[in-house]
Amino acid sequence: MRLLELTPEEAGFLSAPQAACLQERLTRRLAAVLSARLRLPLTLHAGWAATPAASPAVPVWQPDAALATLWLTRRLGGRRPAGVAPFVSPSLIRTLDETLAECWLDEAATLPAALGWRAGSELGAVALSVQLPQSDQDMTRWARGVIRHA
Repeated sequence: MRLLELTPEEAGFLSAPQAACLQERLTRRLAAVLSARLRLPLTLHAGWAATPAASPAVPVWQPDAALATLWLTRRLGGRRPAGVAPFVSPSLIRTLDETLAECWLDEAATLPAALGWRAGSELGAVALSVQLPQSDQDMTRWARGVIRHA
């Protein structure tokens, strides 16, 4: 049996650096999870994230105030966010942690220092970033702990 030649898209996918693949996979999963939990179509685009001064021991999520407010409003049954949420909901961080842990354990990759996203919906734009540990072993240990407690 003869093997078919790879298409340019397939060759590009296979030759892409792992860090880019991690961000692409995580972007798709985050968009799906956030859209489902918020009951709102959401488009998520990879963006720039500030590199932390020191590498954290565990991933540190940094949702902006607009995302925290949207999450709180929609999860409590509201339609349109009003005002600013005074805190970031622990359920939002838990959801983001679980999504990142699943994505990491599916296929570990080279870790960038930070990842960032901009999201848009009919209710406005939000931003999200995460600072990541530089040790693959720390990341795997953290991910297994998150999945175990989910």
